[in-house]
Formats: sequence, structure tokens, C-alpha cells
Amino acid sequence: MSTLDAVILAGGAGTRMGGVDKPGLEVAGRTLLERVAAAVRALSPRGLTIVVGPERDSPRALYVREDPPGAGPVPALRAGLELVVSDRFALLAADLPHLAAEHLALLEPNSVFVDAGGREQWLTGVWRTADVRAALAAYTGRSLYGLLGPLEPRRVPVPDPDAVADCDTPEDLARAARRLDG
Repeated sequence: MSTLDAVILAGGAGTRMGGVDKPGLEVAGRTLLERVAAAVRALSPRGLTIVVGPERDSPRALYVREDPPGAGPVPALRAGLELVVSDRFALLAADLPHLAAEHLALLEPNSVFVDAGGREQWLTGVWRTADVRAALAAYTGRSLYGLLGPLEPRRVPVPDPDAVADCDTPEDLARAARRLDG
């Protein structure tokens, strides 16, 4: 298997969480960001972990910011992709406490998880680096769907709905803590 780099988007405002640093919130002894980075490293220990967001002590990663900071997922992807060296990379949100290596292993290049309702989870996908770079070169929009949808990704039903369950609210965080602590 070839190396898998990861671009983890961790620069949002966290408005539904009251403006806190959402990726830095702890669940069961580790931050949300540490959990996502650990899932990628377990699958591809030699891959680069690229975090688009404020630099922090943990996890060990390459940190970069979109310009301007907080500009959204497409500018964040653009910034992170500049550091990708592998021929494929995972594009992930930083707030997926249940994501594991076995979930990511199901994704081939240019594939994305779909939830039980059939909705693409654009921040849980694996992509061919060259394809996304080419798409970004011509893209001026703000939507990940607008950028990645035309690549016609393979849609992979998520085996565990919690794998793509992000933590957008305090209630989501409490639910994740109950599952991981219990």
C-alpha cells in the first residue's frame, strides 16, 4: 500500500460550540484533533499529517494556515494540499472522535463516505493528489461539493455511523465522551 498523507481541517470558528477551539477539546483523555491524527497514523505511519489551523503542541504534524485564516474549507484544502507529497491523501475534519484506521482503510483514492441518509461526507474522503490539484487550479468557488463532486468519487457507505459523527455542539461532545468513556 502506498503512503497516505492527511490534510486535517482544524481552523473553523467553532461557533456552535460557543467559539471554543473545537479541535483542542478533549474526549476520553485526548483532543479531537489528536484522535483524528492517530487514526491516520495507525493506517499510514510514514504519511505526513498536515493540520490546517493554529499550531499546537500535539499532535506532531506540519501546521499551515489558509489565507486569510478562517476563510473556509476550500482555501484550507488549498493551503494543506501544498504540503502533500504522497500520490493520495485523506481529507478530514478535526472533530471526528470515532474515526479509526479501519474506517479509512475502506476508502480508495477518489472515494468518500456517505452517511445513512446517503449524504456525502466531504471531510471523510481519500483523494488522488493530482486530481484535486488539477481541480483546484480551475476552481474559484467556496464549496467542497462544487470542487470534489465533479471528480465523481466512489461513494462508500460508512460501516459505523459514529465514524463520521462530528462534534458540532456541546451535546455532540457529551455523546462522544459517553461512548468513548463507557
